[in-house]
Amino acid sequence: MTERYLPPLEHGLTAAEVQARIKAGQQNEPLPPLTRSIKQIFRDNLLTLFNAINVLLGGLVLLTGSYKNLLFLFVVIMNTAIGIFQEIRAKRQVDKLTILSAAKNQVWRDGQLVALDQDELVQDDLLSVTRGDQLPIDGIVRATTALEVDESQITGEAEPVIKGNGDSLTSGSVIIGGHGVIQATAVGHGSFIKQLARQAKQNKRTSSQLLTIINRIIKILTFTIIPLGAALFISTLMRGQGQNRAILGTVAAMVGMIPEGLVLLTSVALAAGAFTLGRHKVLVRELPAIEALARVDVLCLDKTGTITSGQLKFERVEPWQNADLQQVTTRLAKLMSAINDDNETAQALQMALGKPAVTPTEVLPFSSSRKWSGASFDEQSFVIGAPEFIFETVPETLKQRIAVLAQDGYRVLVFAQTSALTTPKPTAPQALGLILITDELRPNAKATFGFFENQDVALKVISGDNPVTVASIAQRAGIHGVDQFIDMSQVGTQPDYDHLVAAYNVFGRVTPQQKAKLIQAYQRADHTVAMTGDGVNDLLALRQADCSIAMATGSEATKSLADFVLIDSNFDAMIQVLNEGRRVINNIERVAALYLIKTMYSVALTLIFIFMSHSYPFEPIQLTPISSLMVGIPTFFLALQPDYTRITGRFMKQVMEIAVPSAICVVGYILAIDLLGTEFQLTFAATSTLSVLLTGIISLNALLITARPLNRFKIGLVVLMATLFTLVFLFGGSIFSLVSLIDWQLAAVYLPLMISAYPVFVILQNGLGHRILSKIKWR
Repeated sequence: MTERYLPPLEHGLTAAEVQARIKAGQQNEPLPPLTRSIKQIFRDNLLTLFNAINVLLGGLVLLTGSYKNLLFLFVVIMNTAIGIFQEIRAKRQVDKLTILSAAKNQVWRDGQLVALDQDELVQDDLLSVTRGDQLPIDGIVRATTALEVDESQITGEAEPVIKGNGDSLTSGSVIIGGHGVIQATAVGHGSFIKQLARQAKQNKRTSSQLLTIINRIIKILTFTIIPLGAALFISTLMRGQGQNRAILGTVAAMVGMIPEGLVLLTSVALAAGAFTLGRHKVLVRELPAIEALARVDVLCLDKTGTITSGQLKFERVEPWQNADLQQVTTRLAKLMSAINDDNETAQALQMALGKPAVTPTEVLPFSSSRKWSGASFDEQSFVIGAPEFIFETVPETLKQRIAVLAQDGYRVLVFAQTSALTTPKPTAPQALGLILITDELRPNAKATFGFFENQDVALKVISGDNPVTVASIAQRAGIHGVDQFIDMSQVGTQPDYDHLVAAYNVFGRVTPQQKAKLIQAYQRADHTVAMTGDGVNDLLALRQADCSIAMATGSEATKSLADFVLIDSNFDAMIQVLNEGRRVINNIERVAALYLIKTMYSVALTLIFIFMSHSYPFEPIQLTPISSLMVGIPTFFLALQPDYTRITGRFMKQVMEIAVPSAICVVGYILAIDLLGTEFQLTFAATSTLSVLLTGIISLNALLITARPLNRFKIGLVVLMATLFTLVFLFGGSIFSLVSLIDWQLAAVYLPLMISAYPVFVILQNGLGHRILSKIKWR
C-alpha cells in the first residue's frame, strides 16, 4: 500500500500538482443541479402518454380526410410549448439564484487561502473548515482545534463527534464546532457526496398533494380512455355507420376525456411561481415546496437572523461581585482571541475588545449542543456561554440579576473561571462577569409578523437564548402570546412535548434535538409547520419541518437542506412566498373543476352512446370552442388572479361541487337533444350543433361560479368568452361544423332549452348535488 501524499499545512498543493490531478481525473464534481436540463424538459413535456394518445388520434383523423378536425392537435402543441417555455424560464431563474447562494470552500493553494467552488477541488487539497461548513469531499483531519462534526446524514446519530488528527471524515458531514484543516482523500465518483448531499431532504419530503390528486385522476383515466374508445368505435361500426363517422366520434370522445390542460396548468403555475419568487430573490429548491408553504399554519422562528438581523452589538461587561472590571475585560479579550470562533457573538466581542496575542494550551470552541466555549492560557482556564449550561445550579443572586437584564432585552452570557474544561459542563466554575449583548431588530419585523398573524399563521419562537430575552425581543417585534414562554433547559430529559406546544409560544434554551421534537409535536397536532433557520443548530428542525426556509448568510449545510433560500437574507420576502404559494394553489383548485367537467361528461356520454343507436354527439372540431373559450383561455387568466386566503385542503370536494352537477346537466341536455332530434327528424349536424350550444352555455355558468368572487376583470373575462362563443355560431359555422341557428324550426327546439339551462343548473348546483356531495368525505 503506497503512503499517502501529505501537502504542507498552510501551503497546500502547487498549481502544477493541481493540474496533474485534473489530468488524472482526480477532480471533484458539482452537486446535482436543482433543475432538469433543457433536454430533459423537452423530453418530459413531449414524451407523455396523453401526447402519444393525441398523436394516435390525429393519425386516425387523417384517415378520414377531415383535416379541420385536427385542430385539437394545435391546442395540444400550444399547451406543450407553453409548458416548456415556462419551465425553461423558471429553470434559468433558479439556476441563476443557485449560483448566488452557493458557498465557496476555503482551500490552501501555493501558500494562499483561496475560495473555490466545489467542482474546482482536487484530491489532496487542504480545506480550511469551520463551524457551519458541509464537507463536499471525503477526507482526513490534518489539523484541528476541537473539531466537532455532525455525521447524522451518514450514521443517523445526531450526537456530535469529536475529531482528532488523522481521523477520517465523510462527505455530507457538517462542522458544528471548532476549526480544522481537512485533506481531500476521495473526490468526484470516489466520494459519497452525490448520495448524501441531499439525503435528508429526499427522505423527508413528500410530493405535492395537489399533483398527487391530479396524477391519481390521470392514472384512472389512463386505464379508462383506451377501452372506452375502442368499445365506442366497435359499437358505432356494428350499428352500420361509416368508418369515418366512427373514427370522428371516437376521437371526439377520447379528446374530451383527456384533461391535458389541467396537468399543464398545474406545472406552469408552479414554474411561474418559482420564477416570480426568483425575481424577489427567493430561491425555490423544489416546486412542490411552494404548495407546502401555502398550506402552513404554524411558523417556527429562530430569533437570530429572523426576528433580529443577526447583527449583534457588545454593550458592556458587568463585573460580578468584587471582580476588577479592567482585569475581567483583559481576560475576556484573551479568551476570545484564544478560542478564535467565527460565530456572530465571537465576532461582536472581538470587534469591541480586539485580539490580543495569546498562546492557549487547550481550546474548546463553541458548539450548539454544549452552548459554551472555553480555553486554557496563562495556567488558568476560562469559559463563556449560557449560565444554565455552565453551572450545575446557577447561583440565586446571579440568576436574579440575569433575569433583570434579560427583561431589559439584553442577551446575557457568563464569563467564568473554571478548574478544568470538562464536558458537558466545566468543573467548578466561578463567575467573573456578565457580558451584555443586544440584538438588532429587523427593520420591517413588525409588519412582516403582523401579516402572518392576519393570515391565520401562528408564530412560535424557538431559540437557544434565554427565554426572557427572547420573549422581550419577540414582544418588540409585535408577536403575540410572548408572555407564554418556557426555559427548555429546565424541562428534564423526557418532557411532554404535546403539552409544551399547547401551552407555550416562546421556547428558550432549546437544544437542536429539542427543536426537532417541538416541531414533531406540532405536526402530531395536525399542523403544517414551517421552520426558519440559518445555523447548524437548526439542521434537525429544518429536516423535520414540512417546509424549511434558510437565509443566504447561513451555513452551507442549512442552505443545502432548505426548501427556500432567501438570497438577500431578507425575511420580509416570506410575505411574497406565502402569497405566491396560496395564489397558485387556490387558483388551481378553483379552475380544476372546469377541466374535469369535460372529462366527466365525455366519459358518461361515451358509456351511454356505446349502447345507443345514434352516433356520438360531437366531432373533434366542435369541442374546440368549448375547450378553449370556456376552459383553456379563461383558466389561464384566472390562475394569475390574486387569492391569498388560507388553503382549505378540500380540493376534491371543491372540484366535485362544481364539476358533478355541471356534467350531469350537460349529459341530461344532450340526451334531451338526442330525443328531440329523433322526434323532429333533425340531422346529425343540427343535433351536434345544439349539443355544442347547450354544453357551452352550461360551461359558461360553471365558469361564472368558478370566477367568484367577481370583480370587473372577471366579469369582463366571462362576457368576452360568451361573446366569442356567440361569434363562433354566427361566423364560424363552416370551420367548426356547426349549422346556422337562424332557423325558426330549429329555434323552437333550442330556445326553450337555453332558457331552462340556467335554472336547471342552479337547482343541481345548490340542491341535489350539493346535498349529496356534502355527505361525502373527500380526501
